[in-house]
Amino acid sequence: MHVERIKVIYLLLLTTLFITSCSVNPVTGQNEFLLMSKQQEITLGETNYSPSRQAQGGDYYLDSELQNYVAGVGKKLATFSAQPDLPFEFVVINNSIPNAWALPGGKIAINRGLLMYLEDEAQLAAVLSHEIVHAAARHSAAQMSRGTLLSLGVMAAGVSVKEKENDQLYSLASQVGAAAWLAKYGRDDELEADYYGMEYMAQAGYDPEGAVELQQTFVSLNTDKATSFLSGLFASHPPSMRRVEANRIKAKTLPSGDRGRTRFQAAIRQLKEDELAYKAAEKATEALEKKDPRSALSSLDKAVALQPDEFSFWVLRGTAWKALDKKDNADKAFSTAIRKNRDHFSGYLERGILRHENGLKAEGLADIKRSFALLPTPAASYYLGKAEMSAKNYAKAEDYFYLAANARGNIGGLSRKSLQVVQQQLYPERYISAELVFNPAGDVVVSLINNATVSIAYIQLQIRYEGVLKTIIWKDKIQPKTRVMVSSGIGGIKALARGQESPKVHIIAARIAE
Repeated sequence: MHVERIKVIYLLLLTTLFITSCSVNPVTGQNEFLLMSKQQEITLGETNYSPSRQAQGGDYYLDSELQNYVAGVGKKLATFSAQPDLPFEFVVINNSIPNAWALPGGKIAINRGLLMYLEDEAQLAAVLSHEIVHAAARHSAAQMSRGTLLSLGVMAAGVSVKEKENDQLYSLASQVGAAAWLAKYGRDDELEADYYGMEYMAQAGYDPEGAVELQQTFVSLNTDKATSFLSGLFASHPPSMRRVEANRIKAKTLPSGDRGRTRFQAAIRQLKEDELAYKAAEKATEALEKKDPRSALSSLDKAVALQPDEFSFWVLRGTAWKALDKKDNADKAFSTAIRKNRDHFSGYLERGILRHENGLKAEGLADIKRSFALLPTPAASYYLGKAEMSAKNYAKAEDYFYLAANARGNIGGLSRKSLQVVQQQLYPERYISAELVFNPAGDVVVSLINNATVSIAYIQLQIRYEGVLKTIIWKDKIQPKTRVMVSSGIGGIKALARGQESPKVHIIAARIAE
């Protein structure tokens, strides 16, 4: 019966979802299944735009004119999209990996690393128009909706259809599929983004051959073993000869247009000048991964000499000095990184951890809090959780440790251990197991076991027997991993008669022993 009930609920839920969540794709005009409204998409994109940029290197700040140039090309293309009223934004990310992405609601980013692989403005327009279609066609929302639908089979037993309105369904979608906008797009989505993106290009006056050349470049790079670092781009936008051919066929139906090579090459002039500096920094990163901080510093000397204003070079220098146990040098390098760029989390986080570990806890926590406000990383969450735990603010500490508990490596392990300690303070009753047993005289005795790593006392028990609730309070301390036997006051039960209710016990409350 239980399995059948789940099936019925699931079918009802699916029916309700399809009835209430059928939408029209603004780009293709076809019906599709979506769990969120247009405004909810916009809100989701706006909420995640800043942290997504922070996590991938932050905004490229050394050349504000480049930002303006890319944004101008993007906004020009967006006026020809199927949803020109979306609050489109375009930004260049300070990241060497060639990639571009779109969040729901028109929040679009392109890495400076990808700009270095382009030849002209038409190819830039091909990248941006492709991402504009992903946003306008609501591809990310569709992916999240499909992910939610698959997850509902597991959750169906506890879901009441009448209780799930659109807002709740949107919330469920955003939780289950929150990473979908950066996940691998399906083949149909990619072909659709290419096809309609080329139409936007042509309407904006660009040569659609730029889209053909772009895919040819990507296919070539994807077959080059030396460019495995391009996997970030190809994971979300897999290239193929099929896409090249489809773009070539589409281009023949469209008028030729502007290439904009001179404008584009002028716009990326600073990137070209700094190319050797970034390559030196990449070598430094590789040396740090191999635990060779001295070689890293040697490469960073070259990078800084070529471009002293790039903050990420100074973060790497601080990391190298810290590995060599040169704390003062590391602190100076992290401080320089912050002066170069006060809007990125990494300098604050690294300097904060360094100072905290060297006894300057107040100064360290101030930096860590600043980093957390920019991007709530597991490392910042862990240190802020420790601070709240020391202040006995256990509920706040629990929230921080939850954020870090799923992280890999040392921070994740430490956070999980700390989370257990905090939860023992907040919910000690969860760590006490209670079982009723009969002694030879027929008396009911409660067997209590402390499964926590701390001593627990003042345990409140509730025993139900023959319709009567009886409360017992055990005030004495129970040491970790220890069992005690507590009299229930119920005696003389030699055996239960048929149909007679057996006694049951529940833990109501407990306290950590002082």
